[in-house]
Amino acid sequence: MATMAAFLNLVIILSVVSTGNSLSLNHYENSCPKVECIVAKAVKDATAKDKTVPAALLRMHFHDCFVRGCDASVLLNSKGNSKAEKDGPPNVSLHAFYVIDAAKKALEAACPGVVSCADILALAARDAVFLSGGPTWDVPKGRKDGRTSKASETIQLPAPTFNLSQLRQSFSQRGLSGEDLVALSGGHTLGFSHCSSFKSRLHSFNATHDVDPSLNPSFAAKLKSICPLKNQAKNAGTTMDPSSATFDNTYYRLILQNKGLFSSDQALLDNPDTKNLVTKFATSQKAFYQAFAKSMIKMSNINGGQEVRKDCRVIN
Repeated sequence: MATMAAFLNLVIILSVVSTGNSLSLNHYENSCPKVECIVAKAVKDATAKDKTVPAALLRMHFHDCFVRGCDASVLLNSKGNSKAEKDGPPNVSLHAFYVIDAAKKALEAACPGVVSCADILALAARDAVFLSGGPTWDVPKGRKDGRTSKASETIQLPAPTFNLSQLRQSFSQRGLSGEDLVALSGGHTLGFSHCSSFKSRLHSFNATHDVDPSLNPSFAAKLKSICPLKNQAKNAGTTMDPSSATFDNTYYRLILQNKGLFSSDQALLDNPDTKNLVTKFATSQKAFYQAFAKSMIKMSNINGGQEVRKDCRVIN
């Protein structure tokens, strides 16, 4: 559960964050006043049964926002030969869609046709972080759900093999800064990665090195034992942050030790500005919490939907 320190950070966070855009903190004040309680219950109930739920919900929200904005297009099911985002290569391992379904069902019973799936996902991601020991923040609401979802567009998602220039371009195209990039990368403190996302660092890295020279040697050896060259284990992989099961700033400390799992993690040290932020967040969990909450609000303001879906998996 979140610590009292994390809760106290909320006061500071909210004093520096502007909601902006057309979203509002009190969007459902009259139409569905219990929206936050209902979503929080769905997330809490699911997490009690499956500890992997928070990481899944956080990743789901991020993947939604980076394709067509935060419009819940990642929740739509494929239809015939038209493959939806959830069936795109970066999303095939996403799970916990049932948590959003449960929240939507409860909300439709309490206030039918009012709360968008995009808002549910934004709230669920916030609650997932808080339940994992991280900060909380007020989520601006009023997003609409999109009607289009294409698996082919998931190529727009930043890849674990991206270098810093590619990462910056990806975030900049969505109005996000270098600080947003470093802060949101901290979400990698939660979750699990299959070997496919980092095996290129372990075997035949380039013409000169078999293993990525930026990897800590002992860490690389451990990863190679998990993901051998001829790996036969379908679900082989490792937790993103092996040293901690909570939402904290350990991720940044690992990067400074050259133990970032992805190339994109370690790339944050390739520029003085981003490196300074990594060092700042590694030194101060409070600074990380503040920046993460601020960047999550900024990212979740990207919206381009048109409707409020009755069922999060299909358009109206």
